[in-house]
Amino acid sequence: MQNNDTFSIKTILTGAQMLFVAFGALVLVPLLTGLDPNVALFTAGIGTLLFQVVTKGQVPIFLASSFAFIAPIIAAVQMWGVPATMGGLMVAGFAYMLLSLLVKFKGVATLHKILPPVVVGPVIMVIGLALAPVAVNMAMGKSGDGSIQIIDYSSAIYISLFSLVVTLIFAVWGKGVFKLIPILAGVVAGYCLSLAMGVVQFDAVTNAQWFAVPNFTWPEFKWQAILFMVPVAIAPAIEHIGDMMAISQVTNKDFLKKPGLHRTLFGDGLATSAASLFGGPPNTTYSEVTGAVMLTKNFNPKVMMWTAIIAIILAFVAKMGSGLQTIPVPVMGGIMILLFGSIAVVGLNTLVKSGDDLTAPRNLSIVALILVCGIGGMHIGGSQFSLEGVSLCAILGIVLNLVLPKAQPQES
Repeated sequence: MQNNDTFSIKTILTGAQMLFVAFGALVLVPLLTGLDPNVALFTAGIGTLLFQVVTKGQVPIFLASSFAFIAPIIAAVQMWGVPATMGGLMVAGFAYMLLSLLVKFKGVATLHKILPPVVVGPVIMVIGLALAPVAVNMAMGKSGDGSIQIIDYSSAIYISLFSLVVTLIFAVWGKGVFKLIPILAGVVAGYCLSLAMGVVQFDAVTNAQWFAVPNFTWPEFKWQAILFMVPVAIAPAIEHIGDMMAISQVTNKDFLKKPGLHRTLFGDGLATSAASLFGGPPNTTYSEVTGAVMLTKNFNPKVMMWTAIIAIILAFVAKMGSGLQTIPVPVMGGIMILLFGSIAVVGLNTLVKSGDDLTAPRNLSIVALILVCGIGGMHIGGSQFSLEGVSLCAILGIVLNLVLPKAQPQES
């Protein structure tokens, strides 16, 4: 019976539908970071299959491109190139696996002790806000660093604002499945307007083959890129715990106990390391797919296996990847304004939900130093050794949290 269910038309079609829900976010990350969207499709499929193996095929979860790594990847590629960035991301995946061992032997409480909300919250905010100028530059038709005007400002601002407004409408007023695809809706709307304004170039699509092996990039290991990238794993690791709680509530099964949080974390880390092996963005559990699972009431994990297989097949359709790369810069810029801001709000919400008194000198010091050093671009060291960005913020926050004395409860 289970075998028939695995290969049924309903299961396969539901798997295809899940990929449609995840597609917008999945390809957006490589398009924003300059990576190959076909490789991202391939590594999302491989990562999901590995996750299913590690978790014994028990969790109806799909893994794909992580938004938390967008800003760090953009910065790392500029400084060290794509291969070294992939090396850093592979080691970040290993960091996940170490966290999974910590959870297995010490419990989740130890993880929260090392990474309390007062550290995690502002670090996530830095991830969202550190490269906010990149989003604004792209929205105005410039390259990410603002040095080149790719599309005329007057055209770019209309396209980026239209993309942003459509995304907002779907996110706020969308119903059912439409609420799950605001980013995809914004990209499609912005692309249509770009077509009407004549700013889309189709040369790459015309010259591309129909089918080809994705442009895989093998990792190189530079310790500067590794030190820069590893602490970024903190944010998606915390997000992962929330996603596991969410899918547990949706399915009425406690996946934190069976197969266990240590297995799901390990599977997530293995998926990220495997993605970097081929030159794809790191993987994370997709909340929008969890929302689709809740809507469809199809809790069969085999659905995600088919989602992964279909993603791998589509990765070899070269014209699709070339077509995605014709999306103009302002479309992405408009989406990034909301996206980067949303990541910052997740960090802010982490602080708010914790209930910590942020005016207490200890908490105030930790949050303030993380935010200013991260957003201000502080770096420590020189050409041989340098800490900056999220890596500096995460280490700074962890050290301050361990060193600064906690306020003693006042005696009544």
